[in-house]
Amino acid sequence: MSTSEDKNINKWLITISVMLPTIMEIIDTSVANVALPHMQGSLNAGTDEVTWVLTSYLVSNAVVLPMTGWLARVFGRKRFLMTCIALFTLASLLCGSAPNLASLIFFRVLQGAAGGALIPMGQAIMMETFPPNQRGMAMAIFGIGAMTGPIVGPALGGWITDNLNWRWIFYINLPVGIIAFIMCAFFIYDPAYLKRKERISIDYWGLFLLTASMGSLQVVLDKGQQDDWFSSRFIITFSVITVISLIALIWVELTHEHPIINLRLFKNVSFSAGNFIMFVVGFCLYSSIMLIPLFLQTLMGYSATNAGMVMAPGGVATLITMPFVGAALAKRDGRKIVFIGLLIGAASMFIMQGLNLQGAFWNFTWPRIVLGFGLAMIFVPLTTVTLATIPKPEMGNATGMFNLLRNIGGSVGIAMATTLLARLEQFYQNNLVAHISPYNPAWQMRFEGLKQALVAKGIAVSQADRTALGMMYGALRKQAGAQAFNRIFFIIGLTFLAILPLLFLLKRTSHQEEGGMGH
Repeated sequence: MSTSEDKNINKWLITISVMLPTIMEIIDTSVANVALPHMQGSLNAGTDEVTWVLTSYLVSNAVVLPMTGWLARVFGRKRFLMTCIALFTLASLLCGSAPNLASLIFFRVLQGAAGGALIPMGQAIMMETFPPNQRGMAMAIFGIGAMTGPIVGPALGGWITDNLNWRWIFYINLPVGIIAFIMCAFFIYDPAYLKRKERISIDYWGLFLLTASMGSLQVVLDKGQQDDWFSSRFIITFSVITVISLIALIWVELTHEHPIINLRLFKNVSFSAGNFIMFVVGFCLYSSIMLIPLFLQTLMGYSATNAGMVMAPGGVATLITMPFVGAALAKRDGRKIVFIGLLIGAASMFIMQGLNLQGAFWNFTWPRIVLGFGLAMIFVPLTTVTLATIPKPEMGNATGMFNLLRNIGGSVGIAMATTLLARLEQFYQNNLVAHISPYNPAWQMRFEGLKQALVAKGIAVSQADRTALGMMYGALRKQAGAQAFNRIFFIIGLTFLAILPLLFLLKRTSHQEEGGMGH
């Protein structure tokens, strides 16, 4: 029996109850990014240290995500969900009042751990509350909430930081958290299969190894480029911990009677393929969404607000498209919709590959809108198709792993994009430097033109020489940067296309039957 049928509660009230904490958690993932310089000043922290405000949240989030289903079974889903909302809200209050960086990082770990379970639990409740022919629409509604975060987060964080104080980016969670807690208390109920209490032996080794592997992996990905990857003993140590603990975790989880994460679910080929596709989509999405504002701010001189304005229409395109995709899923094969979405995603990256330093606002905005349409056609049907073959008692486990793989894909994407950017900028700079020579007439003309313009402004000839050379070098670095960005967009486009064959491994969903998720 589904949650709504048990107590005859309106499914839309259940939807609002799970969407509120989900949106709050997703906004908090990105809201702190723009406030980092302000935190740095008021907490007297270095640039390297203050980034742990973001990293600590992601690490604890990654640790909790895969164990969500197990925790819901042990404590009861309703009780666990309400505990997470209460903890998240309390941690937000503590983050806002943190007196120093160490305490802020500790409270962010607590906040990330509480927030990690909110999305998979919300998804599991939605998948159970709606009948099979409406699950596409349910995931579309969930997707709209999920997309609101990345659109609203940076803009809201910037506005609050500029007009109030960075501490208010955390305090703003308090009223939302209280309303969400009250709604969950009234409208969320545990389904019958979670009420059957049986003694569950706690998988302590699994708990320890999961924490060690996910935590170390996140640290390696977040700090790799900064510490020059494997030339750093710190990164090598954490990489070794990651590999050893992951191998041990797989062995422990496959042999334990009540494992924290049920790896046996990956025997389901459709579920495995869907998870791998989501990992790659996370890789493409997070890396491209990081690169576009970086291109605009470092090469085009856009402010953070203007860069956000370029990104926003793409998010709006996703929001508008998602309900249509949800409706189409009730009648169409979800795999075909994902196929079109991946093609559109690849097309948007190939358009971005043509961006140059002469581009106007619209040149940067419309490829992002194209990507927005593509993402709406990937996320909703992929989630619905991947989770459709999972039995209800395993839904919490499945949604936890599905979200974890998206997040890890995102972390890998950002880490690889920043590394490639640094290496490719250097490569293209070396190529372009070869053209800087007194024997190159194009360079000579440009240099002399700049020098004459500076002299005409009243600058001494010797000074004008040096200034013109500096300006030319600045222009060369910008050109090298633009070429590096373009090359990475091209690689991301190819990555979108590379996962198309995996769609054949996904199982077509039935719109009438209950299938694997039946009562």
